[in-house]
Amino acid sequence: STISANLSAALAKRGRRVLQIGCDPKHDSTRLLLHGERPVTALDYLKETGPDKCELSGVLREGAFGIHCLEAGGPEPGVGCAGRGILTTFELIGRLGIKSRNYDAILYDVLGDVVCGGFAVPIRREYAKKVYIVTSGEFMAL
Repeated sequence: STISANLSAALAKRGRRVLQIGCDPKHDSTRLLLHGERPVTALDYLKETGPDKCELSGVLREGAFGIHCLEAGGPEPGVGCAGRGILTTFELIGRLGIKSRNYDAILYDVLGDVVCGGFAVPIRREYAKKVYIVTSGEFMAL
């Protein structure tokens, strides 16, 4: 998350329109960019608002350097499929017109220590033109 936030900041400081999407059920990817604020996650928003009344402004927050921030959220560990939460979030923001925002860069902060296929969603062709995988030397990351 620290690397993602710093990449987002570097791009935004160069005048790029940036969206960072946190794809971790802990919903802490954008905390640095939002000065400690913990935004409502897309899944919580969907649950509270209902699919027919959702608006993109309900899940997007503007952070440092004008970076738009969004947290997918997910179930508590051991309860449900976090990958399914990612799929649901992407379906929601797609339906709400995220592509019309014309971002120069969208960073998907995906945790790497799970085996769930749902976390591969940002890699699919309709969401990303290029994929960069950044990992640490820790055993779990590899």
